Amino acid sequence: MAGRIEDYALIGDMQTAALVCRDGTVDWLCLPRFDSHAIFAGLLGTEEHGFWRLGPAFPEGAEPPTADRRGYRGDSLILESEWDTPHGTVRVTDFMPPRDGAPQLIRIVEGVTGRVPMRSALRMRFSYGRVVPWVHRNETRTVAVAGPDSVWFDTSVETYGESLTTYADFTVAPGDRIAFTISWQPSHKEAPPEPEPEQSLEATEDFWREWVGHCTYHGPYREAVVRSLITLKALTYAPTGGIVAAPTTSLPEDIGGVRNWDYRYTWLRDAAITLSSLLRTGYREEARAWREWLLRAVAGDPENLQIMYGIAGERELGEAELDWLPGYENSAPVRVGNGAAHQLQLDVYGEVTEALHLAHMTGLARNDYASLLQLKLIRYLEKHWQEPDEGIWEVRGPRRHFVHSKVMAWVAVDRTIKLMESGDVDGPLDRWKDLRDEIHRDVCEKGYDKERNTFTQSYGSRELDASLLLIPQMGFLPPDDKRVIGTIEAIQRELSTSDGFILRYPTDGDHAGVDGLPGDEGAFLACSFWMADDLAMIGRVDEARKLFEKLLSLRNDLGLLAEEWDPRLQRQVGNFPQAFSHVPLIDTALRLTASGAYGG
Repeated sequence: MAGRIEDYALIGDMQTAALVCRDGTVDWLCLPRFDSHAIFAGLLGTEEHGFWRLGPAFPEGAEPPTADRRGYRGDSLILESEWDTPHGTVRVTDFMPPRDGAPQLIRIVEGVTGRVPMRSALRMRFSYGRVVPWVHRNETRTVAVAGPDSVWFDTSVETYGESLTTYADFTVAPGDRIAFTISWQPSHKEAPPEPEPEQSLEATEDFWREWVGHCTYHGPYREAVVRSLITLKALTYAPTGGIVAAPTTSLPEDIGGVRNWDYRYTWLRDAAITLSSLLRTGYREEARAWREWLLRAVAGDPENLQIMYGIAGERELGEAELDWLPGYENSAPVRVGNGAAHQLQLDVYGEVTEALHLAHMTGLARNDYASLLQLKLIRYLEKHWQEPDEGIWEVRGPRRHFVHSKVMAWVAVDRTIKLMESGDVDGPLDRWKDLRDEIHRDVCEKGYDKERNTFTQSYGSRELDASLLLIPQMGFLPPDDKRVIGTIEAIQRELSTSDGFILRYPTDGDHAGVDGLPGDEGAFLACSFWMADDLAMIGRVDEARKLFEKLLSLRNDLGLLAEEWDPRLQRQVGNFPQAFSHVPLIDTALRLTASGAYGG
């Protein structure tokens, strides 16, 4: 059985990522890209679906021991885990070197004290645990082959095969360093180069030290901010600049439920807000790469803008269910692909335009096509902003006139007007100023409940929605507007959990709710960070700081957050780690630091 979601560590090479459990088991790895088939899918099934455990030997039938200590080496993505055993202490270092060639996962075992018996158990299963590869020796190396894929296994210790698993039993003493590496290669090509683990470790550490050195944030929450920035960098697909929402699929938002989605794609919304956090902390190169990715993905067809694309800009992300996988803690179905790709979500136009505007304001070199794209997006919105859509949360129920979508349409027009007023582009300025005013009036008249003094989820509804917390942050209304304060307080009353965290919107248990799905979900962590932001903006700074620091306490021991927090089970839920949680963490830290609210 897989560990709790928060029991996992992330390692990666900016092209794919692996999740390593506290007991030294890699339960998730897709090769060669984030969205490739998994060769270790035990996270969504059982050990029969692939895993790689490396740690102290333990008696048959017993549970593998969990590490007594673990942490990242400095500000890097190099994981170090230590076990104290009756025989002594041992350390395992796990990492994936940034690469141009074959992807590699390298694990180095180091003896610290005593003589510790160790075991490596490697069970590769291709195609999400469905295909057993042909495993054989190729001179001094072990290779697993199935269809288009081959994975090469290298180590200096003796290995043997048993029960369709490759084992190595060995003992380490102080000073011993024994490396294990797997490398992926297309099966029709010759063997990848033999790994050089120690040189790769040094290069990987140098890479992260140099990258983190560009961070311009030096406030009181630096540790949390830097770890979140590293996580966001790890979720960036280096060859194209695309940013995945998370490296996993189908980790449930409701344990045992059906709210299981594939997040290994680039949502324009998630990527745009990630870009904004990177820009405000000194990472302009990532911003430039994402802008280039956006222009390639959208190409000459902004009228058919998708809400998400593949990491290289692919448009077809057809959704399917993998019925041979039982799901994480029996949360079925396991889905790959994402059927929401072709939904209409008008807010995306606002997020993309806001990101382009911020890139322009922070001095990113001008790109004429980016400005042209922005104008094309507004021309589309001019014709379609009054239509209902599926909204920010990708509801699978009927389309509605979501207030947040209309607010973000206003943002798109407003930022484009600012671009025109700066003299960088020409357009129908007066006409679009009228459009901006029209959208604003429409939202304030149809999306606001005067009796309760709150904006609502959609026109004519009584439900609330945490996305309304973005109204002051986007500049739609000032923070001291009574309607803004009323909305914040209404969300605190109606969407707050017993822990004080914020739900996205009401759900209805066994019945299909506003999102068209049965079941409930946890508190959405991004929404809780938005609440902290709003509280700071309206002057309730101490309350904002306390909520923020309570949210920081939800991170696992490595500083990582999933999508949601389940207040009943007191555990993280949803895909992991989640960009949409780490981005608002950075944003709130920046806001609180600027306000001087962090003392005490």
